[in-house]
Amino acid sequence: MATSFGALCSDFYVNQKLALKMDLPADRETILHLLDQIRKSEPTMDRFRRYEGEYALESARRDAEYRWLALRQTSIRSGHVNPTSMTEAYRLHKLVYELAPYHLTISPLDVDYIELLFGFDLECKANHDAIVYDALFAHSPVGNLLRDHEQQILDVQPIFGMNLSRKGDLQAYFEVKTRTKSRRGKASRTRREPISVFLTLRRYGPIHDIGELVEIFDTLTHHAETLATERLIPNLLTPISRHITSST
Repeated sequence: MATSFGALCSDFYVNQKLALKMDLPADRETILHLLDQIRKSEPTMDRFRRYEGEYALESARRDAEYRWLALRQTSIRSGHVNPTSMTEAYRLHKLVYELAPYHLTISPLDVDYIELLFGFDLECKANHDAIVYDALFAHSPVGNLLRDHEQQILDVQPIFGMNLSRKGDLQAYFEVKTRTKSRRGKASRTRREPISVFLTLRRYGPIHDIGELVEIFDTLTHHAETLATERLIPNLLTPISRHITSST
């Protein structure tokens, strides 16, 4: 069963990123030992891949629900696509925060920021940018910039950010991502690509104890669920989804 968020889109996913200031260890034994510990806790994550500048552990992507973990030079990222519950969506990320610091000798001073992303993909065969423009801007002062029926809209990808703390160390971003078209604005390349709506929360360091990572992550999830429910869904996701439906 999909989460309540997943029921609103074609794909819903929860990603995290632990951004570091220094390079991670790159020796074979350290990397493989961490990934093996992750695999033991998440048995479906049994596919180890090496990309340019990245080590990845993944579950089978032929399934609608899958998980992934990626180690880069200065970051650790993980994701859960189409989780069955929000508790499940967070489990891998918490496991990463519990295991990675000790296997990879991550210090509190090393933490640059912790990021949580909620992603909502909406299938759309129509022109992505025209859909987003009509849904969000057509009847606003900003919409007057592009209101000309004889000209084709090429790029509408709004992003809005705000502070959630007085110190400015906790931030939230709302973003709409349309897919790349040809130079002439043809949308044929994007017919199978979704419009994505993102909610990203970021908590900047420093932190005082590496054990705080899970607690900080829990704070981010609370803010994210509230912002997604009260702001992103009614003001971004629903209007775009309605215009996709009316365009078919």
